[in-house]
Amino acid sequence: MNIVKPAALLVAATALLAGSTVAATAATAPDSPDGTRVTSLQQTADEVLGKDQKAPLSVSADKVAYDGLSVTKAPKGDLGAQDLACDYGHLCMIVKGTKFDFYKCQTWTVSNWTGDGPFTNNQTTGTVARFYNKDGSERWSSTAYQAGTATWDPIYSLRPC
Repeated sequence: MNIVKPAALLVAATALLAGSTVAATAATAPDSPDGTRVTSLQQTADEVLGKDQKAPLSVSADKVAYDGLSVTKAPKGDLGAQDLACDYGHLCMIVKGTKFDFYKCQTWTVSNWTGDGPFTNNQTTGTVARFYNKDGSERWSSTAYQAGTATWDPIYSLRPC
């Protein structure tokens, strides 16, 4: 396992629970049963993915779906390693109690990730997911199939494939 746990790995995880966002700020979220859940999750996704991402394709109380990514939050509380089911062909991780499921090969800009969390690289055998520093240099990588725990302090971008 080539997992580096520096304090600069994934700065984007911090913003997740604190209120990360994925660039879907322009989209209007439907009301949730409590009236706040959808907006909160979408704001979290928007902050984490940065302003350069497109608006979400769909928004529900517990999930925001983008073209190539879904962001999921447990209705009551944080998600943990036991919640990291990851479909074949996907790169999944939990950052600050929120699940990120990447399934499109592109570079994703993230911000405000902090702390440690589980990940699963369940892509085609041999596919390398790369995680990058602020200056664009590679912080660490994962070759499929691989699962473990990563330090998200700070990661500024990632490429699932």
